[in-house]
Amino acid sequence: MLRDGKSIICDVPSPVVDPQSILVQVEYSCISAGTEMMGLKATGLSIVERALKKPQHLKKGLDMITQQGLAYTKNFINTKLSVDAPVGYSTAGRVLEVGQAVQGFSVGDKVACAGAQCAFHSEIISVPANLCVSIPQNLGAKEASTVALGAIALQGVRRLQPTLGEVFVVIGLGILGQLTSQILQANGCVVIGSDLKNDRLDLAASLGMEHSVPVDENNQIDYIHRVTDGNGVDGVVITAAAQSSEIISAAFQMCRKKGRVVLVGDVGLDLKRDDIYEKELDFLISTSYGPGRYDYNYEEKGKEYPLAYVRWSENRNMKEYLRLLATKKVDIDPLIFRVFDFTKIDEAYSLIEENNLKSPLMVLDFGTEKAKLIQEISNPHVMNGVKNSDKLNIAVIGMGEFARATHLPNLKSLSEHYNVHTIFSRKGHNAVNMAKKFGAQKTTSDYQTVLTDDDLNCVLIATKHHQHAEMALAALAAGKHVLVEKPMVLTSEELNKISNFFADQTKADSSPILMTGYNRRFSPYMKIVKKQVLQRKNPMIINYRMNAGYIPKEHWVQTEEGGGRNIGEACHIYDLFTFLTGSQVVSIDVTPIKPQLDYYLTNDNFVVQMAFADGSVASLTYTAMGDSTYPKEHMEIYCDGKVVTMTDYKQLMIHGVRFNKMRSKIADKGHKEELRLFAEAIKNQLDWPIPLWEQIQTAEIALTIEKLLLTDSPRA
Repeated sequence: MLRDGKSIICDVPSPVVDPQSILVQVEYSCISAGTEMMGLKATGLSIVERALKKPQHLKKGLDMITQQGLAYTKNFINTKLSVDAPVGYSTAGRVLEVGQAVQGFSVGDKVACAGAQCAFHSEIISVPANLCVSIPQNLGAKEASTVALGAIALQGVRRLQPTLGEVFVVIGLGILGQLTSQILQANGCVVIGSDLKNDRLDLAASLGMEHSVPVDENNQIDYIHRVTDGNGVDGVVITAAAQSSEIISAAFQMCRKKGRVVLVGDVGLDLKRDDIYEKELDFLISTSYGPGRYDYNYEEKGKEYPLAYVRWSENRNMKEYLRLLATKKVDIDPLIFRVFDFTKIDEAYSLIEENNLKSPLMVLDFGTEKAKLIQEISNPHVMNGVKNSDKLNIAVIGMGEFARATHLPNLKSLSEHYNVHTIFSRKGHNAVNMAKKFGAQKTTSDYQTVLTDDDLNCVLIATKHHQHAEMALAALAAGKHVLVEKPMVLTSEELNKISNFFADQTKADSSPILMTGYNRRFSPYMKIVKKQVLQRKNPMIINYRMNAGYIPKEHWVQTEEGGGRNIGEACHIYDLFTFLTGSQVVSIDVTPIKPQLDYYLTNDNFVVQMAFADGSVASLTYTAMGDSTYPKEHMEIYCDGKVVTMTDYKQLMIHGVRFNKMRSKIADKGHKEELRLFAEAIKNQLDWPIPLWEQIQTAEIALTIEKLLLTDSPRA
């Protein structure tokens, strides 16, 4: 982990295998000097220093202060920046467990793994299948642990499209440059190396590089033209890291006409037109390991690209690099400067900081004889033994951004009601970070330990949507009170299971409470609105508009994990309609748009109208096509000579009665109030904050609308 500019070693719960991932016991982990040192230095910077380095984040912070207030923004930033950051992205080890949807791996297989989101310097890691490859029989785990670096270098060469006999310059002979040189040689190319250190030039020469640009050469461009008979090289690969834009300019000037330059490293990009135009050069960016990188469906969901259309994907590049190592086309051993016991990572970082290594490639050894004996993969990690019987011991399940920035701070501020007892996350480092920040006693990555812990009174489930129903049912069956974030369910089958669970309870007062996180009804604005409509003598008309903002169709919210935005977000408004009318819905009409392009979706651009048994009519316009500077949510109610308008939970006006306009600088959508009412209902055995029938009706409305959105006759 990285904390405040230093590396630390800490115990965290082991991760849990997902359906699309495998669990790996790490044997070796490769230190990526450049990337990790940047991360180390970044964690040592103050908030102000970080903001100055990324002005776009400063603007985002100022916008958040305007919309959410200073306190919320401060907590959000602290939650983001004060956590310990796991580090590492290239490892090798043996498979401990295989997810149910994964094929091609078995327990005990030797594998190499990549990915900054998962392949940490850790004894046990959970890695999506597309970021894992089997290690060839004649290749060791130590060498294979460099798989991410090798795939990056290989992808850079693929972007270059070298042909036999071409001449290329490699600028920057760190690890990526050294590997790039060898891969180009394996392609039958002539390589000229450029670096500021003679020992790195010598190392590359010992591994077959034919020419080196002397470190003391006054004019490197002239040197290149001299050794290429005045023509210039066929191309340049930049694997250096520097702020200056002179490197990219020099690369262009080294090329022949129609040459190409590929950027793998990180250099200044103040391009000069004259460097490129006359020669008609090609400038290409190489993105990490190859096609698939940063594609959620590829990396996390395991959807490989068809080989006929994408010959070299991220995973295939990883496999090919290991083949090059196994067949000795690439020799990694001379590049490994030193192997450290993983507990000595500080020593490795100190050597890197000195910046005088011939090769900055170092490897951490997690050998089983040195690692702790792991008796149970998912054993909970006890932080302390504090108990407080007059508070509710709550477990927070899932450490996404909403749980970290909203629920945990609210629970902490409600310390008279709650003791944050356990934090659950499938990624152990997330659980430990938040436990440290919010004083939880336990962390775990095994949900079963939550269910069987008799000290726990209740759970707050804030995982991805597809896990809500199953986790909620399991907790209810274990006798825990449940606050589950919306949506409660994604399918009718799940809803039936929950309905049947409560139907089978013989005594209502013995049933655990189920509360779905429909927080808007608990907003101070909606409490006032509810008082107004309770006095009505006639049905009412409710118009609600949600300018929801665009979310790409690849985002998890739009996939089977999220269920789409109708089920996942518009459900808030269906709950409000139920709350305000206090009545059963009797009919639903839906009119979606039919997008002409594949950019917008039908189920986040629609108008729905519903009628209730009390005669009220409610409509929702939900759209992702609006502008973000326009208010997100607006409601109008017409009833008994009154008009109620509410905008973004910041302003409330009631026309037709004496009412002073209610305004606030930040939105209050009832998140804290829902937690307070949940606690009071449990401790004082009060009525449920949201009656079960209302929660079921809201879910039924959302599921019905989703079905209608996908049919040609949208009416129920």
